[in-house]
Amino acid sequence: MPNDPARIKYLLERYAARSCSKEELDELFAAIRETPAEASLLAFMEEQYGRFDANETLPEVDYEQVYQNILQHKPARQRKIFTLGRVAAAAVILLAGAAIFWQVQKKTSTPSSSIQAETSKTDIAPGGTKATLTLADGSTVSLDSAGNQVISSGSTTITRRQGQLLYDAGKETAALQYNTLSTPRGGQFRVVLPDGSKVWLNSASSLRYPLAFTGKERLVELDGQGYFEITPNAEQPFKVRVQSMEVQVLGTHFDVMAYKDESTVNTTLLEGAVQVTEGAARKLLKPGQQAVLDTRSHEMLVQQANVNKVIAWKNGLFVFNNMALPAILREVARWYDVEIVYQTAPSTELYGGGIARSLHLSNVLALLEAGGNNHFRIEGRKIIVLP
Repeated sequence: MPNDPARIKYLLERYAARSCSKEELDELFAAIRETPAEASLLAFMEEQYGRFDANETLPEVDYEQVYQNILQHKPARQRKIFTLGRVAAAAVILLAGAAIFWQVQKKTSTPSSSIQAETSKTDIAPGGTKATLTLADGSTVSLDSAGNQVISSGSTTITRRQGQLLYDAGKETAALQYNTLSTPRGGQFRVVLPDGSKVWLNSASSLRYPLAFTGKERLVELDGQGYFEITPNAEQPFKVRVQSMEVQVLGTHFDVMAYKDESTVNTTLLEGAVQVTEGAARKLLKPGQQAVLDTRSHEMLVQQANVNKVIAWKNGLFVFNNMALPAILREVARWYDVEIVYQTAPSTELYGGGIARSLHLSNVLALLEAGGNNHFRIEGRKIIVLP
């Protein structure tokens, strides 16, 4: 009974709990292939994943590993569910561990088959764990997720382990020394600072920090986007300098987005308290709030934040909440290290939903085609936006 909504919901719940038998998994994949199952599939995704306005954060999941596990264990005869039809595309995202509930402000159209046909030889893989560490003496070390490594910087020992850097601060020195961790377009990385604070860097970002926090404050400098989990120390407040703005915190979880190609600098608080200062403007944030600084007018406002959207990148997702196409493509361009070329004006519909960052670029573009009027072509490392 593949088209029974109650049965499909039961199978999806079993799958989400990783308790499906082989027979139930076969039945689920068969159901997803059937167009009448669309309503049940989308309803389940809305119920389980669509409430992106909630303040609860999504759990950290290795989406790439989940996706590969699914590819290895799914029944071979069901391969065609990974085509780019509307329901199948949604199923790809759901079964990749991410989930999508595609709500667009117009009727959904069928995605163009030209993307897959024209990009079969030039498709672009998603970004990954990679960065460059610049040491105090100016030397650089390339970093990725493979293997372990021990790096010495003065009296400080730095360990690269499982895609992150761990600092073991040595004795304080008279001269304050700094390291800079930089991620390229298409890369992200994590670092545990000398005080135990954790920082996740998004693509095309950098963090400059001392090898030891001395004095009355802990000051780091951010360019791009970073998510912070700060070790509390009331005697030594933690500060993040971003362009002309400063964020002061006392033991908290927050995200700062400060890309130079964006018109605002956004500071979003998840837990604790932060004070955001720019010139004479000063805002104190509560959990769930976001300070938005206009980089041209230097006006700052505080608004309620869509927390899950803000930190979706950290959890392996693109999440859109009434976003226009150009803003979405800027995120996509940074993760896939591509250039956006407009051969026509972008369509004006607004997108809502989520896409796994572990998908290849052609799959992401096909989903965007399904929800709007624009079409896309990949040429080398360029996305061409077409009518």
